[in-house]
Amino acid sequence: MHSYRERLFAPPLWWVTGMLTMLTFGAIVWTGFDLGITLAVFGALILVTAAFLLNWGRVSIEVADGVLSVGPDRLPLADAGEVVPLDERQSRALRGPHADPRAHVLIRPYLRCAVYVEVTRPGAASPYWLLATRRPAELAAAIESARPVVTSGPRP
Repeated sequence: MHSYRERLFAPPLWWVTGMLTMLTFGAIVWTGFDLGITLAVFGALILVTAAFLLNWGRVSIEVADGVLSVGPDRLPLADAGEVVPLDERQSRALRGPHADPRAHVLIRPYLRCAVYVEVTRPGAASPYWLLATRRPAELAAAIESARPVVTSGPRP
């Protein structure tokens, strides 16, 4: 059962801006060359830009079956502590001056908000995960609701 899934596609404005920038570079190179070289340069620039933006957008965040999956990485939610949806200011602070270099970070420049997920497993390589998202409150709620129920032992 999937309780949350988000693909981090690059927004259309980034595609338009990237393509216009590459067309401008291609026009600069075009000056003084024949048509074959010009078409090859335009084609190469557009393909490189498309590959770059597609690569950024291939990562997905998924919460399902008690596991937080971010691309190929997995965090069992039994090992997750505090979960906090962050606004733009808080996200910027955790990406910059307050960042821990050991943290597991997934950021995209076009996503300004994030979710902080504390890792409570002893000996974990990362103290927390910082995940850029379009819907931080929804992701945090999905993580909280997908956690396994912890019992405190037998009752007398």
